[in-house]
Amino acid sequence: MGESKRRRSRAEVIIDILSEALSGANKTRLMYRCNMNFLRFNRYLKELMDAGLIELVDTSPDDVAVYKTTEDGRELLKVLRKANEFLSV
Repeated sequence: MGESKRRRSRAEVIIDILSEALSGANKTRLMYRCNMNFLRFNRYLKELMDAGLIELVDTSPDDVAVYKTTEDGRELLKVLRKANEFLSV
């Protein structure tokens, strides 16, 4: 209960989104798992898609869009996680 609420860094948010999308997920699942509001999440998703780090891979049987981390996104995720390790020492 004494845990302080600190705002996540941009890198931490990107790590969360790319990690959650590794095996594919719909927008709602990504948004909730990453604990983000709709507007903020959509900004990040658009940015990650424009950069080629996340792609729309499919729609599920009920026509829900599924997003997945691309190979470039996986590479960036490795780098960001490694950087986080060094920074949190």
